[in-house]
Amino acid sequence: MPHRTCHHGHRAGLRRLLSHAMGRHGHHRHHGGEPHDSEALTRGRKFSARDLQLMFLSLLAEQPRHGYELIKEVEQRSKGYYTPSPGVVYPALTYLEETGLVEVEAAGNRKLYRVSAAGQSQLAAEKHQAELMLASLAYMGKKMETMRRAMAGESAEGDESGWLPEYLAARHGLKRLLVLKAEADADEQRRIAAILQRAIREIEQPGVSDA
Repeated sequence: MPHRTCHHGHRAGLRRLLSHAMGRHGHHRHHGGEPHDSEALTRGRKFSARDLQLMFLSLLAEQPRHGYELIKEVEQRSKGYYTPSPGVVYPALTYLEETGLVEVEAAGNRKLYRVSAAGQSQLAAEKHQAELMLASLAYMGKKMETMRRAMAGESAEGDESGWLPEYLAARHGLKRLLVLKAEADADEQRRIAAILQRAIREIEQPGVSDA
């Protein structure tokens, strides 16, 4: 297949993905409320109520915020990929308040939410999942920026996402290989799993390399 055709197909795929991710005004089509797995944002699925509560609790642990500020913070971190609606945010905050995980300070018609001691304990107990939720927002923000630049025909190197071409190539290469190995037998699956587990351990140790 000619290179020009491949490039056109790649760009068309990016357009479809970006169109799926964003609504008419740049808002994600999903606004929370349904169960999902730990890769909800990366797969475009909805958040469960529990995941949203944990996400908001994590953001409030950084600093006290109003409900509207939480909405804008999530939107900013995901670069517009996900914007929770008020109908999702305020019921979650009400639950956190009623369960004693946040404290509320009234200022006129607005409420300022801050994490309570009980909320801090809850975050400590669910530290891994809380970190994963915030990391997912950042991941999708980077992905959105990369897609925007690709659609504009701009170079990925040095873009705002911070993802280098070699990093993207490695990610895409791994995804492609796993698709090709979809019908692998048990022995081959074990071999691949062992390789990936070694890679996971190395990636979890920043600064460690073979150089």
